[in-house]
Amino acid sequence: QVQLVESGGGLVQAGGSLRLSCSASGRAFSSYAVGWFRQAPGMERDFVAAINWSGGSTYYADSVKGRFTISRDNAKNTVYLQMSSLSPEDTAVYYCAAKPLISGPVPVRSKNYNYWGQGTQVTVSS
Repeated sequence: QVQLVESGGGLVQAGGSLRLSCSASGRAFSSYAVGWFRQAPGMERDFVAAINWSGGSTYYADSVKGRFTISRDNAKNTVYLQMSSLSPEDTAVYYCAAKPLISGPVPVRSKNYNYWGQGTQVTVSS
C-alpha cells in the first residue's frame, strides 16, 4: 500500500509553467504505475498522463501532448508532472494515482488505479 501526496499547484498566468510532484510513502513504489488526472468543477475526472514503473513508457492525453511531461525518480519515490504553455482550460484539481504494475499496459482510466492523493489545485488566469 502507498500513500500519495501532491504538491506544486498554484495560480499561474496563461502561458506559464508549473511542476507538480506526487510523493509516495510505502513500500515498493518503484513497482507502481502512476497516473495524473484532473477534474474541473462540474466535470468528470480526466486522464492527463501516466508513466510505467521504470519511467521508460509514458502516455499523454491529446490535450496536453507536447505541453506536459511526466517523469519519475524512484530513488525519491516521486513522480513529476511538468506543465508548460498553460491555458485557462488547464484549470482543475490535479490528482495522482498509483497501481502496482510491472508488466502490461499502463491504465489511462481512473477506475483502474488503486491509490489516490488528495489533489492539488492548479488555476491558470487569462
